[in-house]
Amino acid sequence: MIGVAINGYGTIGRRVAYGVSMQDDMYVTGIVKNSPDYITKLASRNFNIYAPDNEKKKEFEANGIKVKGTLEDLLSESDIVVDGTPEGNGEKNLKAYRKYGIKAVLEGGESSSVVESSFNAYSNYSHSVNKNYVRVVSCNTTALARSLSPLKEKFGIQSVNATIMRRATDPNDSKKGPINAIEPSMTYPSHHAGDLKTVMEDIDIETTAVKVPTTLMHVHVINLELNTEPDKDELVSALSGKRRLILLNAGEKINSTAQVMDYARELSRNRSDLYEIAVWKESVNIYKNKVHYIQAVHQESDVIPENIDAIRAMFGVDQIVSENKTDASLGIKGVEY
Repeated sequence: MIGVAINGYGTIGRRVAYGVSMQDDMYVTGIVKNSPDYITKLASRNFNIYAPDNEKKKEFEANGIKVKGTLEDLLSESDIVVDGTPEGNGEKNLKAYRKYGIKAVLEGGESSSVVESSFNAYSNYSHSVNKNYVRVVSCNTTALARSLSPLKEKFGIQSVNATIMRRATDPNDSKKGPINAIEPSMTYPSHHAGDLKTVMEDIDIETTAVKVPTTLMHVHVINLELNTEPDKDELVSALSGKRRLILLNAGEKINSTAQVMDYARELSRNRSDLYEIAVWKESVNIYKNKVHYIQAVHQESDVIPENIDAIRAMFGVDQIVSENKTDASLGIKGVEY
């Protein structure tokens, strides 16, 4: 059994904790929270709570929250730590992780230069086998790698151009995001192109990003040129052959991110999460070797299967074994809806 510490219990950290708790070969040793808020009180029902340091520990206890120890205590009791702290803190925390000789998974907001490898299960699982410090790429990069990998494998890809319409912020964050505006990124290509190259090294991709006033999902409009000319059935089969991709039918009134998330709620999963990348089947169009499709990305949860697989990879577990365990435990069935 792999003992997994969760440092940071925000949007990703809390979902990773749940995902780990569903596995039969790993368990959550404890979580580190920075403040004694309602999230901490609820988390204490299921997990051991640790504070960043002794001063914070006193603050937690003064607010009636039982604390088992500090971050250092938790690291000494764990085999690996998943760092879900705010962007930029993961790199700083690596010093403590190295001090305690503990493996660490960082998230996509951290620089790829501070870890041994970046991770996506479909595109480069093997690169992280038995590594000590690994970064799971961002929600958008995970989504791009998920749908492009099977197409690259079957048909070969010459080039990709993707427009990424980013949600302004997550649903529980009231401090960020445009309220009545659309914010185009002036950087071209956007950082997503470079990030994708950390897990698909030889891909030729350009990306444009636009931030829109919604909290539900990201949407990607993807145009690519393949090495060979597929027919639509072949291409749809390549996409639907991967469990972490689902093809949705707009004709069944799933024609916006609102309906996609309502569909996710009907799956009765933890937090109504949609771990899969949703591709609208009607959006798949082909002209000779040029392909167009549109996909929706639940930014709060699509990286959770990758975090679970990254942990296993770092302990030498076979890719197929890991994917099967992760998908079965999270209810990812790989069917066309």
